[in-house]
Amino acid sequence: MSERGGWRRALAALLLLAALLVPGGPVAARGAAARVPTILISVDGFRPDYLERGVTPVLSRLARQGATGPMRPAFPSKTFPNHWTLVTGLRPDRHGIVANVMEDARRPDEQFTMASDDPFWWNEAEPIWVAAERAGVRTATMFWPGSNVGWGGTKPAARYAPVESGSRPADWVQFNQAVTGVQRVNAVLDWLRRPPAIRPGFITLYFDTVDTAGHEFGPDDPRTNAAIAALDRDIGLLIDGLARLGARANLVIVADHGMAATSSARVIALDRIVDPSLYRLVEAGPYASFVPAAGREAALEAALLAPHPHMQCWRKGDVPARLGYGRHPRVPPYLCLADSGWTIVRTAPTESWTGGAHGYAQDAPDMAALFIGHGPAFRRGTRLSGFDNVAVYPLIARLLGILPKKGLDGDATALAGALRRR
Repeated sequence: MSERGGWRRALAALLLLAALLVPGGPVAARGAAARVPTILISVDGFRPDYLERGVTPVLSRLARQGATGPMRPAFPSKTFPNHWTLVTGLRPDRHGIVANVMEDARRPDEQFTMASDDPFWWNEAEPIWVAAERAGVRTATMFWPGSNVGWGGTKPAARYAPVESGSRPADWVQFNQAVTGVQRVNAVLDWLRRPPAIRPGFITLYFDTVDTAGHEFGPDDPRTNAAIAALDRDIGLLIDGLARLGARANLVIVADHGMAATSSARVIALDRIVDPSLYRLVEAGPYASFVPAAGREAALEAALLAPHPHMQCWRKGDVPARLGYGRHPRVPPYLCLADSGWTIVRTAPTESWTGGAHGYAQDAPDMAALFIGHGPAFRRGTRLSGFDNVAVYPLIARLLGILPKKGLDGDATALAGALRRR
């Protein structure tokens, strides 16, 4: 062997060793390829009993073949608080997204809405995609409330300046309701076709159509059943696509809350109970939250805290422990909660209407949320008793092989029976 040939062989060996050791090299690629991906799917507003309507052949089969059971949302049973609970393992009173609409004394001129992506509102609890990326698991989110936020970062005062020092999933998509279910599924399948080095090991997928139909038509309307059936077909496209790819995956299919039937015949008109000059209303609907007018606290309390049919009201510090709510600074000073199916409104309606709503107590039967676990990690035919949705975060962490953070509101024991023994 010539001296030059030996030098070249030695250099090639060193380059190969370096490639094997660097992050994202062949060793990392083989590890990513060997990992069974976890897909967390949210079907907004999907009650477990929707599976019994005969319009969900795909989801019903996944439930029979995997692990399923009714899941309790956190209070308030609203979309953004519960989606953040599912990916942080904390209840809204701890993670800071305490409502779909909220205020913070540190930002007196701002209000949080479902369009808010300033990390200020979100930074109190780390989402699982940040923990997964830190542990070397690539993540991708096809919509999920908060996944577009540069978590942990700071939004500069300049209007168009990007968030500084924030963390996001490796791949993420800004929510747009016009993106169809088929397009969402195809995007997930495209991610799974990637080369191993850039193929995600954790994916989220979000559907909103069942919730939209439930609000507009009510949970028992045929048009809501049609939305449920269409969603089931979208899930079927995902299952078929995974089969064509020859890809195994652990599916965790959840809802954020259920849906209750509402109508103009079941309303609580605030103007018939309390003088509007006594308060500023932050939210209304299944529950209402109030900020008292300056110096009018006593008068507001006298009106709100008196007994009312189909509604209970409390000072923030007196909210019942069963709701797990009222400690966070963003919770307004007074809260009223309606019986399930009743709606708190500013004034009595002048026209009749029907529809659906959520936001009621988390133990109300029609607030129960869907849970299905399906895939190689899950035991077949497992029926779970009711559990709280704070158990989903530690389940996902276990599926991803990452250590769950300390101080969670849930732990892995609630869903341990759903998993195969290793």
